[in-house]
Amino acid sequence: MNLEDSNTKCFIIHLKRAHKRKSFVDDIIKNVPIESEIINAVDGKILSEKDIDNIISYNEIYKPKYPFKINSGEIGCFLSHRKAWKKIVEQKLDAGLILEDDIRINPLTFNKSFNFSLKNIQKYKFIQFQVRKIIKKCKIIQSDNELELLQPLPTFLRTSAQLVSYEAAVELLNKTTKIDRPIDTTLQIFWKTKIICYCINSSGISDHTFEAGGSTLSKKTSSILQISKNVKRLIYRTKIFYLSKYKKIKET
Repeated sequence: MNLEDSNTKCFIIHLKRAHKRKSFVDDIIKNVPIESEIINAVDGKILSEKDIDNIISYNEIYKPKYPFKINSGEIGCFLSHRKAWKKIVEQKLDAGLILEDDIRINPLTFNKSFNFSLKNIQKYKFIQFQVRKIIKKCKIIQSDNELELLQPLPTFLRTSAQLVSYEAAVELLNKTTKIDRPIDTTLQIFWKTKIICYCINSSGISDHTFEAGGSTLSKKTSSILQISKNVKRLIYRTKIFYLSKYKKIKET
């Protein structure tokens, strides 16, 4: 599938109260080569208890158990991405480019990686554009000159930018009517979601969270509590690492 004959659209997730990010949204619209639509992000701070109960499972859904309580910002982020997936399905798109509002685009690099992704999206369904340089060795799935489609194991965290096919959007909506962890950690469990997250080695996307006013998800914690969280996070990530390797072998 090429850009000329693709039925794709860009969805920019933007939190209205994050005023510093509006200029980022304007730049994104200028720099993406397809039609854009702004999605009003779900503001976790104003979610009611009923809203939270409708989406959160207080029982473990997937193993390994996520070791932290999902905060309101993470819930809002997950719901915002579900809104984007719904748009892809409702508008019957071949794929949707979903971008968060704290990134910048290098048009020259991004246009190449985006066109390469379009050629592969129907087969591979979910392709990430990472905002950090990829330093770990990943399996190369497809290549075109300097561009490579990679399969990282475990799946990289962060949901700053991704191309999501119609089929993947349907599958992810079905699998996330209830959630027990944030979106990026849910996407890591591909053996349950049935969607493997591939990525491009050179994305043309960069992260500017600090410049855009800081994270809207994280909460400050004491140093002692932070040490405890770091230990729990290490244990969890180790489990994900080994499950990803094992499930990959089992699936293939």
